[in-house]
Amino acid sequence: MASNHHDTGYKELFSYPEFVQQLIEGFAPTEIAELMDFTTLESHSGNYITPLFEEKFEDVVWSVDISWQGARQQVFLYILLEFQSAVDHTMPIRLMHYVACFYDHLLKQRTTTPRQGLPPILPIVLYNGSQRWSARQDIYDMVQPEPPSFLRVYQPHLRYYLIDEGRYTDEELFERHTPLSGVFGIENATADRHALQQAVDRIVAIIQNDPHKERTDAIITRWLKRHLQWLGAGVNLNRLNSLVEDKDMLAEKLENWAKKERQEGRQEGRQEGRQEGRHEGRQETSRDIARKLIALGALSDAQIAEATGLTETDIGAMRHDTPPER
Repeated sequence: MASNHHDTGYKELFSYPEFVQQLIEGFAPTEIAELMDFTTLESHSGNYITPLFEEKFEDVVWSVDISWQGARQQVFLYILLEFQSAVDHTMPIRLMHYVACFYDHLLKQRTTTPRQGLPPILPIVLYNGSQRWSARQDIYDMVQPEPPSFLRVYQPHLRYYLIDEGRYTDEELFERHTPLSGVFGIENATADRHALQQAVDRIVAIIQNDPHKERTDAIITRWLKRHLQWLGAGVNLNRLNSLVEDKDMLAEKLENWAKKERQEGRQEGRQEGRQEGRHEGRQETSRDIARKLIALGALSDAQIAEATGLTETDIGAMRHDTPPER
């Protein structure tokens, strides 16, 4: 499941309806987003115990009304935050289990009854690992080999919609021009300090044009402070209260962080160079001693190797190059 840092940070982001709307409108299929009335977004508890394994899940769940063939219907958005470094190829099984447990949760809470029927669910996996996602997206595709036609109807089907942050280019994120796309840009730029500063500048510009500027600024600032602390920025962010108002201060702190990393890199390089130099110096001293012992002609290669710490192969090669002492 997600790491504590990402789980906490993203759960807060998606506790706000505007970020759920940005996720669906910006990264889900257009035909789905166009059906939704985002003014009806309603948050639901994603905290429950599964009856089979007694596992507790804390995923993000919202409901929204859709208009379909002249009728309005409630749909649940089940958002699973998946931030493992490696792709989880059991995801279709996990999602089937989670959705079944969520339906059981709805029945226990009397949100619906078996007679009324179960509401439709859109399962979404939000992933930001370094590897591109390669797991199957429908549990039916895991049934191998494919069963004969008379058995196919009896196989399970459940497909989830994948949002893989890392597959979006900077240009694609820039086209969306939403605070959430700015967050994805910062996530993708984590390893490059220059790119990280550019991503921060971009999200500041997005916030400045946001109709709910102060609210969005506060939300993103809290998320970014947590994210930079997780990255080990090593800078004091206590005075950072607004990305918009304190952007110059943040830029200075990011630059100081980059300088510190460069300085530490140079120090490590010098230390490694000194260690390598000392090692080469000791090796050259050992070779000088070995040459003198070879010239004397009194010791075997094994004895010289033991005395100098060189290998017998080295001694054998040096013996051919060392003229005997007269």
